[in-house]
Amino acid sequence: MTSPGGKRLKKENFVEDIGNGKDHQLRVWCDGCYDLCHYGHANSLRQAKNMGDYLVVGVHSDEAITKNKGPPVFNEQERYRMVRAIKWVDEVVEGAPYVTEMELLDKKECDFVVHGDDITLTEDGTDTYHIVKAAGRYKECKRTQGISTTELVGRMLLMTKSHHQRDDEAPPAKQNVEDISSDSNAKKPLTVVSRFLATSQRIIQFSSGVEPKPGERIVYVAGAFDLFHVGHVAFLEMAVKEGDYVIVGLHPDNVVNRYKNKNYPIMNLHERTLSVLACRYVSEVVMDAPYHVTAELMDHFKVDVVLHGMQTAVAPNEDGSDPYTEPKRRGKFKLIDSGSEITTDTIVRRIIDHRLQYHSRNAQKENKEIRIGDMIAKMTSVDGTVDLTQAVNLKKPDENQSV
Repeated sequence: MTSPGGKRLKKENFVEDIGNGKDHQLRVWCDGCYDLCHYGHANSLRQAKNMGDYLVVGVHSDEAITKNKGPPVFNEQERYRMVRAIKWVDEVVEGAPYVTEMELLDKKECDFVVHGDDITLTEDGTDTYHIVKAAGRYKECKRTQGISTTELVGRMLLMTKSHHQRDDEAPPAKQNVEDISSDSNAKKPLTVVSRFLATSQRIIQFSSGVEPKPGERIVYVAGAFDLFHVGHVAFLEMAVKEGDYVIVGLHPDNVVNRYKNKNYPIMNLHERTLSVLACRYVSEVVMDAPYHVTAELMDHFKVDVVLHGMQTAVAPNEDGSDPYTEPKRRGKFKLIDSGSEITTDTIVRRIIDHRLQYHSRNAQKENKEIRIGDMIAKMTSVDGTVDLTQAVNLKKPDENQSV
């Protein structure tokens, strides 16, 4: 059996409609802010898609996010475009309500909601999924450890390299830390940067596993692709128009730091790999790709064209030579205009320019997480399990009374 898009549907995901004898395609709903849309978001959407056949994703507006958790880094149009670029997403609903509503679920013919095994709350402490939980239309997936929008903001605010280097290689930038978090009692994520632990299984889950077919035009692009953002998406949208199979070469962390300096890359190589693999325009990723595009690389992957974006300057090799000498010699190099002026530096500047706002947002989230932790401790059964499919409410007693 196949969907209208030609995808083969899972037999176990069909439910017979007794009334008309037709099969039912399982439609799954996810929603969220998807700010600084990263591989943790993508992994939750991958898991959600695996629970059904068609994935609808609601993305909250700037107004709703600002009201409930503070200003987003990306505006809503940027976030809509980012989510549409994730390969497991079939449909995006713009301006989805912050509290998931049954009416919208029914309108989109979604059978259930999927969310990570953490808790999201409104500004007044109400569980954003309390309505669908009460209706029995809520399921959980595993949250990806070691990554969150808050954590990424913390990395940029701290200005350290500890997310991609050993502790003894990258002491904190003391003045930056003191400026941003002078409170001696401050906790994660303001003063601690976690590390993502890569596994081969996760990379396999994100990989398409599809090899180029004979006669397909192979496109090669290379770079840091740090904090994978809407500028990258715009570039890759143009790249896929130049061929049939897009290969992205990702430079190693030390090389990125050489030509970007400061605390770049914000995300380490494995994090960047997952972020790029989640993009629907990417066919394959080369990890630890050489900065200099070599003849061996072009021959091995049978590259037809090498692309570079006009918005990004080309830093020379360490010896001062042009890293694109070989593709230019072969007449296989092309500069393309993505039409987007957004770069990784743009995002970092947004964070730094509004650091007091993000400092406050992160601190508020930390306080809320402490309260959630206390509530979960009370909800934990004697065998150590806790059922988060039940609604959580952090409102104070007087807040729950009608006025």
